[in-house]
Amino acid sequence: MVFGQGFLKDCWYFAALSSELVSGKLQRYVLLDEPVLLGRDLNDGVYAMRDICPHRAAPLSAGQMIKDEHGACIVQCPYHGWTFNTAGTCTKIPSLTSDQAMDASKIRVRNYAVTEQQGLVWVYVTSDPRRTPEPDHAPPTLPGVVGGKPLIVERMDFDSHIDHAVVGLMDPAHGPYVHQQWWWRSSKKQLEKSKAFAPTEYGFAMVRHAPSKNSRAYRILGGAPATEITFRLPGVRYEHIVIGERQILGLTCLTPIDAGTTRITQIFWSDHSIFRAITPFFRLGAKAFLKQDGDMVNLQNEGLKYDPSLLWIDDADTQAKWYQQLKREWVQSRADKRAFVNPVKPSTLKWTS
Repeated sequence: MVFGQGFLKDCWYFAALSSELVSGKLQRYVLLDEPVLLGRDLNDGVYAMRDICPHRAAPLSAGQMIKDEHGACIVQCPYHGWTFNTAGTCTKIPSLTSDQAMDASKIRVRNYAVTEQQGLVWVYVTSDPRRTPEPDHAPPTLPGVVGGKPLIVERMDFDSHIDHAVVGLMDPAHGPYVHQQWWWRSSKKQLEKSKAFAPTEYGFAMVRHAPSKNSRAYRILGGAPATEITFRLPGVRYEHIVIGERQILGLTCLTPIDAGTTRITQIFWSDHSIFRAITPFFRLGAKAFLKQDGDMVNLQNEGLKYDPSLLWIDDADTQAKWYQQLKREWVQSRADKRAFVNPVKPSTLKWTS
């Protein structure tokens, strides 16, 4: 795949928090340039289908969810009352008369496989929209204290293709220049760093280590923090911090809305009393981080609109190069109809930040 173009398919994308889906409410999302009706039916089941009625293209999300005479949950189009079950099959065309033979069940709306776990909703997007979604792998299972109500949820839409958003997320060298809060770190106190990495399921991890000495935020937590940072295709990054018996999990999900827009969702859980106490201040910091990254994306776009060649250097850009290798292997393994083989090898990377 060309960097900055297209989307990975046949994989799971984060769509919403479980708490955001209300029984019977029809909610419109846009994922990978596709309108998606994502909802929770009247029996509490989660479903997803293309948010376009095949009759006259009205958004199904503008209709309503009802139950048919058999008690099944169906979505009714607001335009002509056509109904569809949550698998996307048309169940009724009200305008048909008794002598008009037409099999409504042959009319289908694209549907998507959905998994709800640990308080998160994941949607599986197939490469062939005509194929019934049959995921051959599960969405990520996150470590630690997830599943309960998050302490922090922050979102921002970046004017960026997901590829640029991902490499910006994993870039270890921009922090001292883009994020210069007094409580985080300063560009005047940079250190040479050496971190061990290892392949993981569909990605890689910076293996568990003590935070860098110039990372002030970790010191606020007390004790001896140890952190592990994991990236997984197509755009999931999580940091699991352990301080004694207490934990913090920070999850960042990148969901492409279209070719030029990526939604960044940051979620934090913790059972650490100090972290919970400083949550209001940390929330402000997380929001500031997102804004600073968003401002840098806008600045970067001034150069990207001229379609320049990009320069990748070792070791600071090695994670970005791994991401591109992972993407290529994902696409090739699907084309060859074989198992994915992780191209990342155990390595130690060095950089200054």
